[in-house]
This record gives sequence, C-alpha cells and structure tokens, in this order.
Amino acid sequence: MLFIRRYKLQKISKKVISADIYAPLAIGILALVLWDIVVRVNHLPPYILPGPILVFQTLIRDWNDLFSSLLITLQITVFAFIAAVISGLLIAILFTQSKWIERSLYPYAVILQTTPIVAIAPLIILWLKNNTFAALVVCAWIVAFFPIVSNTTLGLNSVDRNLLNLFQLYKASRWQTLLYLRLPSAMPYFLGGLKISGGLALIGAVVAEFVAGTGGANSGIAYRILISSYNLQIPRMFAALFLTTGSGVLIFVSLSTLSDLILRKWHESAMKDEK
Repeated sequence: MLFIRRYKLQKISKKVISADIYAPLAIGILALVLWDIVVRVNHLPPYILPGPILVFQTLIRDWNDLFSSLLITLQITVFAFIAAVISGLLIAILFTQSKWIERSLYPYAVILQTTPIVAIAPLIILWLKNNTFAALVVCAWIVAFFPIVSNTTLGLNSVDRNLLNLFQLYKASRWQTLLYLRLPSAMPYFLGGLKISGGLALIGAVVAEFVAGTGGANSGIAYRILISSYNLQIPRMFAALFLTTGSGVLIFVSLSTLSDLILRKWHESAMKDEK
C-alpha cells in the first residue's frame, strides 16, 4: 500500500514538473513565432524591430563581448544581493527585539525604498568617485534591501502566539526564542524576500550602470545596451536585453529551487499535493 502511494506521488510530481516546464516553454515559442511573423509581414527594418532569428545570430556573433559585460553586471548583483541579505536579516532581527526600534527606524527603510535610485545614484557615484564598483554595489543594494527587511520582519512578528506563550512559560531567553521559534517561523517569509530581492539586485545594478555610464574593458551589460541604442545597433541591443532577462529568470529559478529544497519537508507552501 505504501509502495502504491509513493508511486502515485511520484507520478503526480512528474506531471506537475512537466506542466511547469512545458507550459511556459510553449508560450515562449508561440511569442517568438508571432514576433517573427509580425516583422516579416510588416517588412520592419532591423533598426526598428529585428526578428528573433537576427537577434539570435547577433547574440552568437557578439557572445564574447556581451557575456564578459554580463559577468561584470552579475558580479555587482551578487555583491549587492549578499549585502542586502546580511544587512536586511540583521536589521529585521533588531526590529523584533524592540517595538520602539522598529517604529523609529522602519519608516526610514520605507523612505530608502521609495526614493528613486535614478535620482540618488549620481550622488552615490560622486561620493564614491574613487571606487565606481563600490558605488554601483551600493546603488543595487538600496534597491534589493527593503524586500528582505520587510518580509523577514513580518515573518519574525508572525509567530504562533500559543508557541510564544509556551516559550515564555518555560522561561526561554530572548535569544532562545529567536533561534528556536522566531527564525524558523520566519524562514518562508525570508525566502520569499530573497526571490524578490535577487531580481531587484540585478535591476539596481543595470540602472546604476546606466547612470554611471562606465565604459571600457570593465563596462557592464547596461553600457552595451546604451551604446547599441545610440548607434542604432538594435539587434545587438536586443541580444544584450535577452542576456539580462535570462539572467534575471535564472536568479529567480535558482532562489525558488533553494526555497523549495529548504521548505519542502515541513512547510505547506512547498509540500507536494498528495491527491
């Protein structure tokens, strides 16, 4: 009986995985076909809208230049994301230790999030003019920081009150309550914040590169997009955009996979349906 149940679960799991992969793939292929048809029927020149085949050919031809620039942007993204994770988690923990601290500092986290990065990026780059890489990381960190603080704070404050009363009954210390109750309860919220923050870190890095306008050998993917648009090399611009978008999708899928691996054994959001 147990063997039959496991077999059914594996079969259902394979169907779900197949649907998750094939459905978006089919939509993507259909979109590319429609794109190609629109370009061919309307005889659109490449400097207005290149076809997907031309974009793919440009991507293959200019792969070395575009990919090396993408790696620089991804390096900024990774540093900013790690900084956002560490600082966001620590600040969220600080907020939960005192309601006065949370009420005093949380509005400033909101202000930081709602301030347009395009407006303050020139100032950050000016202040850190001797270290452009650090300035770009700071800009990307500002964009990626708030989702982790917000989600983790919500998770830390959303513990089961009955369990919290039980910890208090057994005279658990504040740090024991944090380690054994609040942090495990906040894990789904924290991982949800990671999935949002990862893509935002990439967006922040690209926007900061646009503002900085850094060129040369150490230029990121945003510089390639800018130069291509200025020179009306639209197929090359689309190729760079596809690389950037693909990187964002890969970041999200990686963080989603990490979340499922951590939560699938004990949290309802990641457990497979047994029906």
